[in-house]
Amino acid sequence: MTSDKPISFARGAPSLDIVDSEGLRTSAQRALTEDPAGAFSYGTSGGYGPLREWIAERHGVDTDRVMVTNGSMQAAAFLFDALVDDGTEVVIERPTYDRTLLSLRQRGARLHAIAVDADGLDVDALATELSDGASPSLAHVIPNFHNPAGSTLSADRRTRLLELAGEHEFTIFEDDPYTELRFEGERLETMVSREPERVVYASSFSKTVCPGIRVGYLVGDPELMDGVRKRATNTYISPSMVAQAIVNDFCRSGAIDSSIATVREALRERARTLAEALEEQLPQARFTPPQGGYFLWVDLPEGSDVAAMFDAAAERGVQFVKGTDFMLDGGESSFRLAFSGVTPDEIEAGVGRLADAARSAGIGD
Repeated sequence: MTSDKPISFARGAPSLDIVDSEGLRTSAQRALTEDPAGAFSYGTSGGYGPLREWIAERHGVDTDRVMVTNGSMQAAAFLFDALVDDGTEVVIERPTYDRTLLSLRQRGARLHAIAVDADGLDVDALATELSDGASPSLAHVIPNFHNPAGSTLSADRRTRLLELAGEHEFTIFEDDPYTELRFEGERLETMVSREPERVVYASSFSKTVCPGIRVGYLVGDPELMDGVRKRATNTYISPSMVAQAIVNDFCRSGAIDSSIATVREALRERARTLAEALEEQLPQARFTPPQGGYFLWVDLPEGSDVAAMFDAAAERGVQFVKGTDFMLDGGESSFRLAFSGVTPDEIEAGVGRLADAARSAGIGD
């Protein structure tokens, strides 16, 4: 690797070296050979039937609770169209996924941003907000390996959040694309499995199969899903049956399990390498090592000019995402690093450039 090769910590996607390209080719050939009518037709707005059934079985629900979409972002967009109007009160996390923030602001939602710490959403702060008069219809939560914070909502906080949702009659949107990518600690029970009438769940195969497959899904109340499917019909008739047929074969053949195992091990090594490199080369950085997923959130000393560091890093061929992109306000001294798409060697070199960029921006002097 040359010293001037661009290195990106900006995008949350697995690098191609850990994608099961051979398994996908095999699944594509088999799916398109065995079910050409299903794969090559329009299909229905609910998605490819066999994949819906596989997802329903995985979650222990009826098929009418499942809708498969062109990626989980589109699933979220359809859900927001159904539940959020101009002035609708919505709880979000602080920080939160930048595309979610943009999507809700475009719909005119009144946002209540609640802090996230090492154990996820601060449910005590949410309880205070609710007691002070907030009346949300929806709460958007990324419970596992948060994007961008990297944290996981603890079991106790999941219970308390469900209690608050019941007491104050709001829906929880459990946005969970990283759940299979745990490489440390114990897997936690989903909230939708505990309160299926109170929670709408979303996940994605983009994180476990490959980014280009663009297949996500929703699990929710049948009446709500029926309304969302009607919106989908009016938007695109049906999602991509070809992509969903390939994913279905990939899942049913068992290839997805070996794929996830490969990705997990790569992520484990990359997260460890990133943490060690930051501790050594950027000691003023404060962060919580993630237990899974793609992301690590870094806080620098208050007053640090991350915007200047961002520009200096770009001059050195390295990219990251500024903390301000994930918040309604604040975040000027923070940034997100995605470790999923970079090799350990690239991580070490990239952090070296980040440290040099920080010094150039007067951070740590």
